[in-house]
Amino acid sequence: MKKQLHQTVSNTMSNKSDRDIEKAYSTAEFVSKLRRLADALESGDKFEIQIAGERIYVPVRAIYNIEHEREGNEEEIEFQIKWQND
Repeated sequence: MKKQLHQTVSNTMSNKSDRDIEKAYSTAEFVSKLRRLADALESGDKFEIQIAGERIYVPVRAIYNIEHEREGNEEEIEFQIKWQND
């Protein structure tokens, strides 16, 4: 399956630059990432994931939500994980 990558990057005052990335995965890759996320949530551990070459550390205090969007004949479900860095 073809992987797609959409990325927007800008600089900020912090050490890390802003990013807005959307990456497509094969079904098997997506299932593997979801399974690792579920395992981390169940065990109360932080979740680590690499996206477009950057390792992301999701803290236990993160907030999880699911968003549904519909526009015309197109629909989208987003699984979102949000947190603030100290």
